[in-house]
Amino acid sequence: MSALICGSFAYDTIMVFHDHFKNHILPEQVHILNVSFLVPDLRREFGGCAGNIAYNLNLLGGQGAPMGTVGTDFQPYADWMDEQGIPRDHLKVIDGEYTAQAYITTDQDDNQITAFHPGAMNHSHLNAVSDAQGITLGLVSPDGRQGMIEHAEQFAEADIPFIFDPGQGMPMFDGADLLRFAEQATWLAFNDYEAKLMTERTGKTIEALADRVEAIIVTRGGEGSSIYTGKDVIEIPSARAASLEDPTGCGDAYRAGLLYGLQNDMDWKTTGRIASLMGAIKIEHAGTQNHHFTLDEFRARFHQTFDYHI
Repeated sequence: MSALICGSFAYDTIMVFHDHFKNHILPEQVHILNVSFLVPDLRREFGGCAGNIAYNLNLLGGQGAPMGTVGTDFQPYADWMDEQGIPRDHLKVIDGEYTAQAYITTDQDDNQITAFHPGAMNHSHLNAVSDAQGITLGLVSPDGRQGMIEHAEQFAEADIPFIFDPGQGMPMFDGADLLRFAEQATWLAFNDYEAKLMTERTGKTIEALADRVEAIIVTRGGEGSSIYTGKDVIEIPSARAASLEDPTGCGDAYRAGLLYGLQNDMDWKTTGRIASLMGAIKIEHAGTQNHHFTLDEFRARFHQTFDYHI
């Protein structure tokens, strides 16, 4: 199965605050919030949901092509994709725009404050699912609002099963929008906070929403994840990480594991564990595309972690 991964490409400027946000933000004073964080560590990375997911799926040996809109400053990222063997056939350069930019500050509790400039991402609707040939699996991840709406419609109209993963794009949609996505999608993916927003905005429980799709995947960081398939809930343990370097991009690594499992007709128990291990490997490295492994190395670690083979 070949996956089309619709979503953002971005340059991530990642800063580390060597303290805790909670020590500097007074709840009773948030209406006059004026804080400054000293960030001794700063780096600029290649990121964006589609870019990160495609990178991780490529590491696993999965078949996937990202689709997104980028700015005139994209060339360094394009060179990196070429080095990694990630196809760029479905990237569209938007004249007069910057590639999306994320400015992420992380504290010692792994909490994050992010400022995001969408730039070229706002034009994502200029791409169409029909532009890609031979696609049998899709993913709609955070992107421009209209692009997410149209790409979900296009996957549904083409009868291509896809994951709807709203992520940071959740605030752009009301309950009616989210219910429409749930009707169109084959699978839904959220972190635990996004899952709560989904239930609040739609007025539906996760169990009720799970009746509309084949599965809902809810990640809970170090507490593992849950996969709701109708009336069954499959609990996926978290994979032990050797170190906790940077949580940025862990969700994207997890999504790549989901795509890999779906492409290879694996059961949810195995698919969820592949996804969990991908997140653990990512969190051990700073940045979203700086981890590397061979497929043999991944299989060996999977066996060591979960005590069975893939």
